[in-house]
Formats: sequence, structure tokens, C-alpha cells
Amino acid sequence: MTDTTKTNNRNPSKCKTLVASMDILTKHIEQALDELDLNMVSEMLDMLRSAKSIFVMGTGRSGLIGKAFATRLMHLGMRVYVVGESTTPALHAEDVVVAISGSGETLSIVDLGRVVKEIDASLIVITSQPDSTLGKMADKTVRIFGRAKNGRGDYLVQHLLGKYAKLSELAPLGTTFEITTLVFLDAAIAELMELLGKDSKSLEEMHDKLQ
Repeated sequence: MTDTTKTNNRNPSKCKTLVASMDILTKHIEQALDELDLNMVSEMLDMLRSAKSIFVMGTGRSGLIGKAFATRLMHLGMRVYVVGESTTPALHAEDVVVAISGSGETLSIVDLGRVVKEIDASLIVITSQPDSTLGKMADKTVRIFGRAKNGRGDYLVQHLLGKYAKLSELAPLGTTFEITTLVFLDAAIAELMELLGKDSKSLEEMHDKLQ
């Protein structure tokens, strides 16, 4: 890369919103780590390790993040399913369900959470709102730092936004929760690899078998 190219890449007049958005998301993840209850996370990982089967559920982009997490759990050799898929079996009391919902009030996920409790399976909720309907019914709740329900109160707003766009434009809808949750769950996989004595080669072997 030439010096001219490097200069163009750092041109402060280019892609201001992109830079501001990435800055917000990066600092949001740092804040989420600072506020993460590591004891709760450790207990969550213990539940996943001891589960007969793991079920992951979420809607929209949270659902996509859940699928990515389920894929990695499968690569670790765990028995894992995504709720709503045609091949997903029945849930039993020995199983663990991971529900992802930023608000903790997503109607379809709350309804499924009630079914989980009726079956007496264990429910792990990943949310920004531990006091939500879903959070209150969980056996373990992992709080991921996120925007306040009214869209205000985000610690980054006053510090970073300034002359740029509104937060809703720099990190639309549930972006801060979703991106942070994706990073958190990928980091949880790294911790599980350590606990299970797995390495990247082990994951690659599981991945290659399915290609």
C-alpha cells in the first residue's frame, strides 16, 4: 500500500458516519465487557456443558446471531438445535434453551419461554433488560449492555455523536445489542473451547465433515 493510499484511507472528510458508527459499536462492546457479570456467564457455560441438548431461539437478527452460535456449538461437538427449524426435536426437562432478545419482551420468544418453563427445561436469557418478562422467567439471565428502552440514556450519545447523525442512524434499531451479543457469544465459544480442551483444529474437522 502506498503512502498516498494510506493518506486517503485516513482522510477525515470521507465516510464520517461510517467511522462514527464503528467507533460507537467498538466502545459499546468495551462497555458491555466492563459491565458483564462473569459469574453469571460462568454458570451459563456450565449449564451448556451439562445439557443433554441445547436449543437456541430468537427472532430477526437476534435469530441469525442465535444460528451462528448454534453452528459453533455444533463444531464443539454439542447436540444443538435452532427452535423453529423443521428438524428440531421435542424439548425435554434435561435440555437447556438459550433465548436471545434485546428487549426481553418479544412476544413469540416470551410465549416460547413459557413453554420451556412448563416442560421444566432450563432457560438462559441473553438480553439488555433483565427485569423484562423473559428475564424474570429465566434460570440464568446474562445482561448485555444496550440502549435504554426509550432510545436515550446510551452512554455514548453525549460523548460521541456531536455533529454526526442521531444514534438511530449510526446504530439503527437493535444494532448495538445484536453486534455486542454476536461478539459475546463468539467469545463464549472461545471459553468453551478452553474448558472442553478443544482447539481450532477440532472445530475445523467438524466443519470440514459437513462441507
